[in-house]
Amino acid sequence: MTPRHPLTPGRAGTASAALALVLASAAAGSPVSAAGGEGGDVPQGTVVYRTTAQFTTAGRARDLLLHPDSKKLYVGSDDLPETTEADESGLNVLEPADGKVRSTVSQAPGPTGTLGRRAVRRLVGPLPGDGAVFVYPLRGIGTAKDGDAAAAGAWVPGGPVTDAAPGPTASTVLVAQGSVLSEVDIATAAVKRSLTLEGGERFAYDRARGTVWFTDFGNRRMYRVDLASFTVAATAELPAGESLAGFTEVDPETGAVWVGLDTSVVVHDAAGKPIGTVKGGAGADMPRAAGFDAATHEAFVVWQDTGDTSQPGSDGDGALTVHRTRDLKEAAAPVVLPGNHAQSGSAAVAVQPGGSTVFVSDPAAGRITRLERSTSPRITRSPEDRTVAAGAEVALTAHAEGTPAPTVLWQVSTDAGRTWQAVPGATSATYSFKAAAADNGRRYRAEFANDAGVSRSAPAALAVTAADTTAGGTAPTTGGTTGGTAGGSGGSAAPAGTDGSTATVGGAGSAGSSGGGAAGSAGGASGTTVVGTGTTPAGGALASTGAAVTSLAGGALALTAAGWVLVRRTRPRRTTG
Repeated sequence: MTPRHPLTPGRAGTASAALALVLASAAAGSPVSAAGGEGGDVPQGTVVYRTTAQFTTAGRARDLLLHPDSKKLYVGSDDLPETTEADESGLNVLEPADGKVRSTVSQAPGPTGTLGRRAVRRLVGPLPGDGAVFVYPLRGIGTAKDGDAAAAGAWVPGGPVTDAAPGPTASTVLVAQGSVLSEVDIATAAVKRSLTLEGGERFAYDRARGTVWFTDFGNRRMYRVDLASFTVAATAELPAGESLAGFTEVDPETGAVWVGLDTSVVVHDAAGKPIGTVKGGAGADMPRAAGFDAATHEAFVVWQDTGDTSQPGSDGDGALTVHRTRDLKEAAAPVVLPGNHAQSGSAAVAVQPGGSTVFVSDPAAGRITRLERSTSPRITRSPEDRTVAAGAEVALTAHAEGTPAPTVLWQVSTDAGRTWQAVPGATSATYSFKAAAADNGRRYRAEFANDAGVSRSAPAALAVTAADTTAGGTAPTTGGTTGGTAGGSGGSAAPAGTDGSTATVGGAGSAGSSGGGAAGSAGGASGTTVVGTGTTPAGGALASTGAAVTSLAGGALALTAAGWVLVRRTRPRRTTG
């Protein structure tokens, strides 16, 4: 049992009075959540992301890919000039937990097939089991996995590759070379088919709907390309602005296309109809990357500062925002990304399925930030009001859910909930203690806490009644000069009559008193007959101790009858004058 809480005695009161105090406090404005809690420092179920690690082992990270099978973190990198002792450019493979480098694939074929050190600018997609398809300057399409000495690769004919995505088959990729969209064989880089658009250089592939959204930032429009026919099926206009290009990504669940444009994200549905705009970060921050998670139905957007402190709103810091894909509202509190600006290239993002972990690159600082999801405690059970006798055991229970699993600390109030004190040692879901009279009117609540915040259960009021000091009833005083009542569980002995008459001690029932000198009648199925001496037998009320003087089960009536004969024979006869 948890040690008692060292508090001063509370004011006595009934259960009704304690409950009235709870209701009065609620009416006065005490915070009560919809889940039955009493509030906290943040709303229950609040989602936040917190930085748990930062890696500086992969140079200037350009793109990130969390492999769905091997769970390794693939990083496409340029060399970071500040690290003169090493050249980190290439395909780096990291341990996601601590950023330890498993391997670096730095060699890839050039345009003539000669191996050389190559930077990796774009990760196209995962290979089955392990590895990645990637783009390296200027027109290389490569493949490699953890531990490879060199990448396999080929060069696409034409201009520099400006964007890439997995193709409609496992053996092809889609690439943009400026405004030219092509489907290319991975192994040979041979162009299978191509389409020239009016403008643009970025696109997103909606595999579920067989659609490519090709963005022409300069002309403020998108082209919807039907991949089956490889022709433009429709166009969608983008809002007017400064034409600062960000990203084009498709939510694989809904088919909505998200376009980072200037300092906002414009969102169109799968048919190209505008459905909303997302704002985030500081006033001058620009959206530079987005990722989606189907399990949480959320979009993760990375915003970078311009890096130009002469611009209004520029503070040098970026941000990560999380939005519900179905209504575009924030699903988590924004996270500041210190020093993340666009002067050294665009940031990238990788989301672990389920949204529990997010990785964000910062090319300017040469680091990768690992953020983990936390959810503030949500009360699922609050303790209930109790009415107990003094000395009885009390067990109060509360539960909450959250990520990570919240800790619990019980609190008690002696002033109707105005102030609360922690109960030392009460750190389990159930708090047990022995009620004392001083606990009457006190309130108890559980406070749950984790990295995302603190939530408190609704309070429970405790009413403590006087202890029952008898085990089987209470012996009344003698009435008249005869035996009194003997009743209750086990019976209670009445004093014998003062004239020496017989008194009976009841068993399971009660014996009523008789007048004059008559003996009391047996009140139970089993009784004990005591020949009175005019005084109460030593030891007081025998029934209060639960002890029987003599057990004569089934013989009470016979003994009582015998007592009547005895009385009649010893009483003197009356004579006439």
